Amino acid sequence: MSITIKIAPLSINKAYRGRRFKTPEYTKWSEDVKMMLPKKYKMPDAPYEMELTFGFSNKASDVDNGNKTFIDLLQWVYGFNDKEIYKLTSIKKIVKKGEEYITFKIKTYEDI
Repeated sequence: MSITIKIAPLSINKAYRGRRFKTPEYTKWSEDVKMMLPKKYKMPDAPYEMELTFGFSNKASDVDNGNKTFIDLLQWVYGFNDKEIYKLTSIKKIVKKGEEYITFKIKTYEDI
């Protein structure tokens, strides 16, 4: 099952100052995303296979630009450890400004 939230992906470059300090933009984005995520999402059994689709309005955005910030937030909200992700697919789509989104799908990785 895929879940889509209507929010622009946040790049790692905008998330941190230096190595350890979260930016105010990251704090705000995190709070917004937490409110949009389904509260009763049932995590499948580990290990995980994850597919992330980012609707970017900027063609210059790297395909992996939102991975770290979004995965870190998912693991905080749903209580899993991202070391259990064995396969990650990241998809970039270009959308009009104001129509940005993130779609994610998590399932058990079967190919071990």
